Amino acid sequence: MGLEQIKHTAKLANLPLTESELKRFAVQVSEIVEFNIGHIEKIVTKNVQATAHTLGVKNRVRADETRPGFATKEALQNAKATHQSFFKVKAILDFSADKESE
Repeated sequence: MGLEQIKHTAKLANLPLTESELKRFAVQVSEIVEFNIGHIEKIVTKNVQATAHTLGVKNRVRADETRPGFATKEALQNAKATHQSFFKVKAILDFSADKESE
């Protein structure tokens, strides 16, 4: 995994890493991946039948049904920031390119 991928992953995970930590993690992750790929490549699968699922279980999920939820006040009581009856969060989408094309 390259340095740019480590930076991107750290940003997504909101991890404030120093440049030296980023470089160290890039090396460590690459070593881990190479080590494990090396082991996986040694596994003989010539006579193993392909499977989509190892347990034979098909879509075991609960029924999709409505049920009571939290009241708005209760849902927002521990929120860091709110606006009217909504959670207020930092923007994660940048629409500046859309505005330029209008």
